[in-house]
Amino acid sequence: MEAIDAIRGRRSVRKYRPDPVPREIIEEIVDCGRLAPSARNDQPWEFVVVTEQSIREEIAAVATYGKFIADAPVCLVAFSRQTPRFVEDTCAAFQNMLVAAYAHGLGTCWIAGHNTPYEKEIARICKAPGDYRLVALSPLGYPDEECTVHKRELQEVLHWESF
Repeated sequence: MEAIDAIRGRRSVRKYRPDPVPREIIEEIVDCGRLAPSARNDQPWEFVVVTEQSIREEIAAVATYGKFIADAPVCLVAFSRQTPRFVEDTCAAFQNMLVAAYAHGLGTCWIAGHNTPYEKEIARICKAPGDYRLVALSPLGYPDEECTVHKRELQEVLHWESF
């Protein structure tokens, strides 16, 4: 799949088939995150892949808008050490992963992590070191729904030379 097609086609998925995702595909998706740009090349991110059902259920129970994490075969969790641009850096990496997942025919749904009421609890569940911050998480699996969503038209968001 072409990169532009993957970016244009990716949508948030909230219903997943139970089919397992091959480890090689998961590793390739995370590798795409690893290759993202970062300020000063800090690369502050760390990624936890959760396939264990009981842990996904625990994460889903505390993630305010992520209850469907329990229904996907995988949960991707992005943590970061605190550098000057850790949120931007880790979000760039996470976006790479979501697009790579779509290119493999997989669904995802970005769920906020940074500065959320459940940030510390998910860090505890995933055994993240104390100086790492949760940035984002997403279920990962084969979609069990057709996803369409309205996106604002280019003319609504594009400004030349000034706002």
